[in-house]
Amino acid sequence: MKKFLALLLSVLMLLGCTAMAEEAAPAGLTKNVVILFTSDVHAGIDQGWGYAGVAYLRDTLAAENHVVLVDNGDAIQGETIGTMTDGKALVELMNVVGYDIAVPGNHEYDYGMDNFLSLANDVAQYPYISANFTYNDAPVFAPYAIKEFDGVKIGFVGVTTPKTITSSTPTYFQDENGNYVYGFSQDDTGAKFYAAIQSAVDAARAEGAQYVIVLGHLGTEETCEPYTSIDVIYNVSGIDAVLDGHAHEVMDSNVVKGVDGKEVVRVACGTKLAHVGALTITPDGKISSTLYTWDKEVSPVEHYALTGEVVDAVSAKVAELDVIRQTVVATTDSTLYIYDPVATDVRIIRNAETNLGDLCADAYRAMSGADVAFVNGGGIRAQIPAGDITLEQIYSVHPFGNVMCMVEVTGQQILDALEWGARNNPGENGGFLQVSGLTYEIHTYIPSACVSDENGMFVSVDGEYRVKNVVIGGEPLDVNKTYTLASHNYMLKSAGDGYAMFAGAKLLIDETLIDNQVLITYITTELGGVVGVEYAEPYGQGRIIGVPEAPVAE
Repeated sequence: MKKFLALLLSVLMLLGCTAMAEEAAPAGLTKNVVILFTSDVHAGIDQGWGYAGVAYLRDTLAAENHVVLVDNGDAIQGETIGTMTDGKALVELMNVVGYDIAVPGNHEYDYGMDNFLSLANDVAQYPYISANFTYNDAPVFAPYAIKEFDGVKIGFVGVTTPKTITSSTPTYFQDENGNYVYGFSQDDTGAKFYAAIQSAVDAARAEGAQYVIVLGHLGTEETCEPYTSIDVIYNVSGIDAVLDGHAHEVMDSNVVKGVDGKEVVRVACGTKLAHVGALTITPDGKISSTLYTWDKEVSPVEHYALTGEVVDAVSAKVAELDVIRQTVVATTDSTLYIYDPVATDVRIIRNAETNLGDLCADAYRAMSGADVAFVNGGGIRAQIPAGDITLEQIYSVHPFGNVMCMVEVTGQQILDALEWGARNNPGENGGFLQVSGLTYEIHTYIPSACVSDENGMFVSVDGEYRVKNVVIGGEPLDVNKTYTLASHNYMLKSAGDGYAMFAGAKLLIDETLIDNQVLITYITTELGGVVGVEYAEPYGQGRIIGVPEAPVAE
């Protein structure tokens, strides 16, 4: 173990990926405290380091350090094992691994509020914390937790992005009358959000915490403002470090000067356990951060010949699902993309047309018989390589269990929805619309005029539309005409991703096929089990056209 730890530390020093911030040295620490953290695991229990590798890292570091193991959210959703167990298998595995603290991410709520609260309160053997997750403005979980080593207290403050309401299912946060009863201390300015975090930081300090670490499911994306991790550092005093999640960012360390002039270390460890983050506090008060990266072709279990309780538990969970998820249901002649085929780390499903986006939208239109179908890009989670298509791959494409609906809408509602989905282009947006039955242009040189409320819901378009030249069934969109629109309950009934323009729309089909079954049925029945040449072009069939510059007047 010591040889492994020395090798890790020497590699990290060679890479030069450690940044530090100074603290006044507290009395008491006899050795380093290492806060090991995971984020956005998305049910990738055997990917990257895997949970067995995380446990190995923790145990190896614990030979010479105090170690705390934490998770920053979005652990229980994203792969078949999450979908088929409503996240329970993941919480059970986190118990076996021995997590000390966890923060709810936006996807912890994807299987319903009652389900998550049951997992958190009845299954998890570690506490969930969040300073800003509330029920009728009262905290649902403890806002912070304290760990003590050698008499030195370290406070951990949990923070969950207020964007959760629109990036999960909005109705999960409402009562039976449609009133929002659960929230995340959101308002238009972020002031209420910052105040909730500041209160938790101050309380942890008052309890004797000499260090305060924010465990944030926040990210730095523009669409998350004013709730990003940087916003928190700029508006909340008394923080020593932020361990960040949500954006799938890989950041070994950057040091940001906070509102009180203090240097705050910020680190993010990406997704699917490709990296595990580590924040180190030394006895002389120095704080540093780094990432442990797994980029070998074999797993840590194979590489280190790991055995033990965690290895056995992960293997058992995988074995339970292997027979089902490896069943071949169809084939595809071409790779079906969510990432750019050229810039392979760019998730274009959230800002541009792709062949998989076309396929998913076509499935909804064909299975419903609607004039038009929408699928949000954030609901299409994995691409499919050319060859056999397994059930696991279908579940990975649509892991949320949303259910097909069809509504009657006006052309104006369709136009507003397209505008709302395109408001961040060319930036990413989980609500970006992949479409079937229509074509449209996005004139990105026109600033978005979309207006939202404090919960991130669509209110209006107050200005020029950047979406233009919408054509449905070969005819220009008529804003006064009635059309049928297919999508899922998340968007059409629950205003997911903020699509409030569909509230009260007349339901023609109310929750029939689950999203992954829509896709399977379309491929097997309508396409004869083969995704063929019509979906060969990675960038789709020309349904969505970006126009980056204003046309030159003749």
